[in-house]
Amino acid sequence: MVERGGSGVPGGRRKQRVSMADVAKLAGVSSQTVSRVSNGHPGVISSTREQVLAAMRELGYRPNSAARALRYGRFNTIGVILFSLSSTGNSRTVEAIATHAAAEGYAITLIPIDVPTQDNVLGAFTRMGELAVDAVIVIMEIHLLDTGTVQLPPGVHVVVVDSDAGDRYSVVDTDQADGTRKAVRHLLDLGHRTVWHVTGPETSFAGQRRTQAWRAVLEEAGCPVPPPLHGDWSSESGYAAGLRLADRPDCTAVFTANDQMALGLLRAFHERGVRVPEDISVVGFDDIADAAYFVPPLTTVHQDFAEVGRRCVQGALDQIRTRDARPGTDLVPTSLVIRRSTAPPRD
Repeated sequence: MVERGGSGVPGGRRKQRVSMADVAKLAGVSSQTVSRVSNGHPGVISSTREQVLAAMRELGYRPNSAARALRYGRFNTIGVILFSLSSTGNSRTVEAIATHAAAEGYAITLIPIDVPTQDNVLGAFTRMGELAVDAVIVIMEIHLLDTGTVQLPPGVHVVVVDSDAGDRYSVVDTDQADGTRKAVRHLLDLGHRTVWHVTGPETSFAGQRRTQAWRAVLEEAGCPVPPPLHGDWSSESGYAAGLRLADRPDCTAVFTANDQMALGLLRAFHERGVRVPEDISVVGFDDIADAAYFVPPLTTVHQDFAEVGRRCVQGALDQIRTRDARPGTDLVPTSLVIRRSTAPPRD
């Protein structure tokens, strides 16, 4: 609430706070009606709502969110804990969470963790408790929850992104395996004898899942499985892998675990005089905004980060409203976007 009255000068009367009763009096309604408008209650006719809002504006009244939280047991805030904002997936997921939370009348509180240890995770949850949030979304890019290295506190409304811990938590994730299958099958269907692979970090759940699916598709098709080249999501690591693959005449197709590494790969191939897709086809994963403007435009697996964010917020709200956390994994489908970086092999 804000203050009104008084001169605000030495010797003047102390300013008084605008109360709900003041708004009710000016609007000609009851304090209960003002409370319903303040809390977004649907059971108020539009003309009365506008009348109350006009009175609020005229008096400069602002609802006391802390008092409202104590009364209704909700803070209308969702916490987000994550280990990195530098990756495309994490930053776009956070953006989507913020957008969908705002549409539901919720704000977000963001706490990054530099080193993903048990103590740091528990410390982040403690800080979230002090900041008064209704639920927490944990973007767990690193492969930890499923290994038991990190345990989340019990009794907290939690949704986890990018994890293999659906037996214990509510998990939302892109269908990593199916997206990879689409990418590798596309290259094999074009006639390539096998598909080389530039991986994500070994600690990444998404990277590991994509590597497992890549290997499984080749084995199911009876194709040779080349040794994977290890990357770290960066264009630099893709560039290093590209320099190695450019010297291999048996490499005609490459699946990279993300688009940034594919960008480095394309740079290395260009410098070595390897043409894409005439000599080597390249497929990425993510479908970042710039992928359509690579040279050549990149064939890639599209991740629906907006839908991941929406399902995270919806999962958190379901727990807030029902007080029931149901473990399980909610997979968001992918799609393959075919551009000009893939073609049949030379022979």
